[in-house]
Parts: sequence; structure tokens; C-alpha cells
Amino acid sequence: MIPQFRKAFNAQFSEAKYQKLLQEIEDTYHYKPAFKISETPVFIPKRLKEQLVTACDDIMKVIKNPDFKARTEAAFYDDGLKVPNEDAQSKFIQLDFGICLDPNGNPIPKLIELQGFPSLYFFQELLGRMYRKHYEGIPETFSQHLHGLTSDDYLELLRQEIIGDTDPKQVILLEIEPEKQATAIDFFATEKALGIKVLCITKLIKKGRQLFYTDENGQEIAIRRIYNRIIFDELHQRTDLITDFSFQDDVDVDWVGHPNWFYRISKFTMPLLKGDYVPKSFYLDQLETIPADLENYVLKPLFSFAGAGVEIHVTREMIDAIENKSNYLLQEKVAYAPIIQTMDVPAKCEIRMMLLHNSKTDKTQIVSNLMRLSKGEMVGVKYNKDKTWVGGSTGFFEN
Repeated sequence: MIPQFRKAFNAQFSEAKYQKLLQEIEDTYHYKPAFKISETPVFIPKRLKEQLVTACDDIMKVIKNPDFKARTEAAFYDDGLKVPNEDAQSKFIQLDFGICLDPNGNPIPKLIELQGFPSLYFFQELLGRMYRKHYEGIPETFSQHLHGLTSDDYLELLRQEIIGDTDPKQVILLEIEPEKQATAIDFFATEKALGIKVLCITKLIKKGRQLFYTDENGQEIAIRRIYNRIIFDELHQRTDLITDFSFQDDVDVDWVGHPNWFYRISKFTMPLLKGDYVPKSFYLDQLETIPADLENYVLKPLFSFAGAGVEIHVTREMIDAIENKSNYLLQEKVAYAPIIQTMDVPAKCEIRMMLLHNSKTDKTQIVSNLMRLSKGEMVGVKYNKDKTWVGGSTGFFEN
């Protein structure tokens, strides 16, 4: 998006450099990532960076409002979903923006989705280092982070918030069969950086209000903190899992990222937000009149994951056929702009602003980003098969 840097990067790109980058990532953790890593990072101009910061600030004003919890109680669509001991704010927040064009042809962000849940905090740091190592021309003054945060500061902040003063042996990253997840590379990066155990929920041992796991020496280790990475959509579908622990159990652990925020900060939040960087969004059951220009909207299930069930070609018949309209959202369509010049056709991009609540300053701050490049109708693997210069990436912000 910054022509001089894009032109210079493309001129020095080679398939050999790209393959070396992929091989070093694989060698770092002896694991090949299960998702496509893009051939290129993205250079984010100062104007767009400032818009993204403003957009995040505007959204956080709503989330930080004292009435936010009351306004999001209906996000728990089942009484059995709530987890005890909810904290005052979400430790992690992800804000996904599609990059569009304003009427003057300048890049502008538009919110797509948001989530009160962790993302690939550790893998993204590795990916940024790998782009810098294997390609020339990424200015030292450009950063994945904002507000003067260095990579060392960033990693130390993650350590502070995930481990704190707890013995790392008593902190776990919790998942469902973590080695089989598409994001497993981030779990391995987290384990190496923090020295914590990556654990499947089936391995938890519950004794009264205490949770334990068995280490490699056969000793039971008491768990004090849980860095939760379980997506509840998957958990509810995995009726085959035999577990000693349920999220609804009242146990003596500190949640690093309390599970309830997964529901509160989600697609459910979209209609509560307004502003220049937020598309119009409506709870389907609260719409008095269906818009005549449905071609400019998408239909989304409120309670689904990874784009499941999203309809991008909406019709009145489709809406009329929905029995439980309270489970759906009608959202103004965001027109991604193909603005990343590649070796063939330009790519569209989406940027995830990764936020973290700093317990020492009591502020939720932007700490990193994740980008996804696409040449298909939507961002996602099935829309980008057999395409190049697509997939997961990171953005370097112009200072």
C-alpha cells in the first residue's frame, strides 16, 4: 500500500527466498504450519495506521462502557454457557478490518468482525522476524507494533499477562487436541517462549475445586492459570471428548482470557457499534423493514466460527426461510479493495488489530497485527486454492 516499498519488495522477491523462509519457520519448531503463509508482508501507510488506531479507540469506548455487560447478556444464547468468576475486562481482543477505498481512492478500514479471544500472538512475532531476515528493504523504522513497542517489550508484556508471578509449570495453554489444530504452530511458539504446558482438555484432572495435570515424570502439577485457546463452537460439537472438567465448574484458577468474553465480544457486538469505520449491522429479528438493496448486505449466524454459515448473496426468500431470526445478523457488505500489487492480479487484504489488556496500566492497547491476503470472493482457504501471494501475513506500520 506504500508504492515505493511495494515496488522494491516485488523487484527483489524470488521463489527461492520464499521457500527458505518457509523452511526456517518449519525448522524452528519441527512443524509445518497447516495454513498458507503469504509470500509478502504488507506496508501500512501512516494515514491508514492512524485510522486503524482511531477505529480501535472508538470500539473500545463501547466495550469499556459500564453498561456493556448488560447489553451483551443475550450473547449467552444458552443458560449453560456462562463460566464462573468472570473478570472486569477481556484480556484479549481481536478487531478484524477489511481494507477498502474511500471516495477519493484512499485505503480505509471497515470492521468485519471482533472477538474477545486470543490470536496468534507468538507466531506473528516469529513471522515478522522471518520476513525481515529473508527479504531486504523492510525499513527498520517500520514495526508490527505501535506506540514505540519493541519486539522485546511485546514478548515481555505477553509474559507479564499470561504468566505473571506464577511458576510457569503451573500455567497451561488449553486446547482440544492441540497438535491437530490449524493454529498449532502458535501453540509451539507460545510453549517455547513462556515454558508453559500445552494441554488437551481431556488431560485435566479435577479434584474438588482444584485442577491438575500429570507431567512427563508422572507427577501431578496443580494448575493456577489457564491461557484458554478452546473455541467453544468446536467444544460443543465434540461430544466424543471424555473430560473430567467442564467450563461451568467453579474451580480455583485464574483465566488468562476469561471464556465469557468469547461470547460478549463477538458478532453479537456489531449492532452496538457505530462510526466511520463500522458497517451498518442489525439483529435480524429487530429489523422493522428488510432493506431493498440486499445485494449490499451479508447474512451471518450470530453464533458460528471461522465464517461458517455466512451468506454473501442474500435474498428476501433466504431471510423469510429463517425460523429463528434472533440467531442472525444482517450486516452491510464491505467491499475489499484489490490494492496489494502481486506478480499477477492484485490481492485484497484484511488486518486483525491484536489488543491486550495491560494489568499494570489498566489499559487495553494495540500490541500486534495479523493480515490475511486474498484473491477470492472471500478471505478464506476455500476461496484461495491454487492462488499465490495469498494467506497469512503481517503488516509493518509506517512511523
